Amino acid sequence: MSENGRTPPMHIDASLQALYDRLEALSLEPGFLAQRQLALSRALRPYAEYRQRLPLQPFPEEAALAVLYLYADFYPEDGQFSLVEQVRDLIEVHVPEQERAWLDPLHHSYMDLLTMTAADAALLTLRSLGDGREFTVAAGAFGPQVTVGQVLLTRLIRLPGRTVPAGAAVVLSAASGQAIYEAANDWRREMEAGSGSFDLGEWQEFAKRYGYTLLWQVAQARLAALIRTDDRVAYCAPNGQLFLYALALYEHHEFRFLSEGLSQMEGIEAESGDTETGGRGDAAIPASPLRPIPVSASAPPSPQPAIRTWVHRAQGGAVVARLTLTPSELVVECDSAERLDALKHRLASSFGYALHFRGESTTVPAHDLPLMMDLTKDEAAPAPVIVSTEEEHRLLSSFLESIYLEWTDRPSPILGGQTPRHTAASPKTSGQVADLIAQLERNDLARRRTGKAGYDYNRLRAHVGLQEVSP
Repeated sequence: MSENGRTPPMHIDASLQALYDRLEALSLEPGFLAQRQLALSRALRPYAEYRQRLPLQPFPEEAALAVLYLYADFYPEDGQFSLVEQVRDLIEVHVPEQERAWLDPLHHSYMDLLTMTAADAALLTLRSLGDGREFTVAAGAFGPQVTVGQVLLTRLIRLPGRTVPAGAAVVLSAASGQAIYEAANDWRREMEAGSGSFDLGEWQEFAKRYGYTLLWQVAQARLAALIRTDDRVAYCAPNGQLFLYALALYEHHEFRFLSEGLSQMEGIEAESGDTETGGRGDAAIPASPLRPIPVSASAPPSPQPAIRTWVHRAQGGAVVARLTLTPSELVVECDSAERLDALKHRLASSFGYALHFRGESTTVPAHDLPLMMDLTKDEAAPAPVIVSTEEEHRLLSSFLESIYLEWTDRPSPILGGQTPRHTAASPKTSGQVADLIAQLERNDLARRRTGKAGYDYNRLRAHVGLQEVSP
C-alpha cells in the first residue's frame, strides 16, 4: 500500500469481469441494497469509527477487497441467497457458460495474507501466512512492481490447473504483513475462547467466514503507523531551530537558591549572553530568600533580580529544553512531552517545595496529519513541521490563559502565601500586587518568544481592583 494509495492493477479475465459486473448490478437492486451497505460497512468498519476523529479513508485496494467480500463471502441477514447463489439460480436471464464457470471457484475463494517467496518475469510464487500453502500465479504487469518478501492481502481463485488473483491486492512490508496476521490470529483466538467453540482452527475456515477482519487489521495498522509517525514529527521554528512546545510553569520565592541550583544541575548550561543582572539593569541577585518575602507596607521595594536562562542541548548541539527563571516564576520549555516530564521529575527531586507547580501544556502545534502511510516500507522519519509565528503565539497565549485563569485567588509564594486578591484588598499592600503584575507583564513568555504579549494583564488588575495600565 503506497503513499498515493495505489498498487499496480492485476489482470482480470474478461469473463470474470463480466461476472463481477453482473454481481454488482444485483447488489445495487433495491431489494438487496441494504444488505450491500451492511456488508461493506462490516468490512470497512474501522474507518467509520475513525471518521469522528480522523479523516482517514480506505485505499482503493481495501475498498475493492471489501466489494469482493460482498460478492463471494457475505450471506444476507434478511434470508436472501448470496449474490453468487442468485446468479447461479438465474433462469429468466441467460448467463453465459464462461461466467458460470467462475461461480463455484469464486464462491470457494477467501481472503488471505500471502508472502511472495519467488518471482520472475512470468510467475509469482506466494505462500499463505495462515496455513503455509503455496500458489503460483501469473505475474503480468503487476509482478515487476512488487518484490520478494512483501506480503499481499488478496483473494485467489483456484481453477482446475491454475490459480488466478481475484483482481485486488493490498501490498504490505514483511513486518506489516506479519503484524496483521498475528493481530487477526489474536482476534480468532479471542472469538473461539468467548464462544467455547474451536471450529475456526482451520485457517481456510476462518478466512472464509471472517476474512473481513484482515481488512480491519490493515486499517488498524494504518492508524498505528499514523500515530507513530505523528509522534515522531519534529517541530521547527522558521529559523530551523527546534520548536519548544511542551511547557510548564512554576511559581517561587527563592531566586538565588534556584539560580545556584540550576547552575549546578548536570546537563544544562547557562544560555549564551545570560548574566545575573538584568531587568531594569540596576540590581544584583538579592540575598537568598529561604522564606517568603514578608508583606509589609514599610518594607522598601526589593531589588529587581535578573532573568536567567539555561538550556539543555541534544548531542548535535540543538537546544531541546530551556529553563527561564524570573523573580517569581520558572518557565520550562521542551521539544517533547516526554522530555518535559523527565525534566519536571528532576526539578521536583532537586528543589522540592521551593517550586510551586502551576500548570503545563503539551499541545502540539497545528499541522496536517500524514494520512498517506506507506505500509510497503519500513517507517522513515517524517518531514519536520515548520511552526509559524502566528501559531506559536496562539499556543503560548492559550497556555498563559490557563495559567492565569485562577491566579488572583491562588496563594502566591512571592506574596507570603497570600492570594493576590487578598493582598490587593489592603491599601498597605496593594502596591506589591501591582508590582507583581507589572513584573509578570514584562516577563510575558509570548512577548519574549514572539515580541507580542500573550495575555492581557489588565484583566488581572481588574480582578483585584487595581487601575488598568495603558500599553
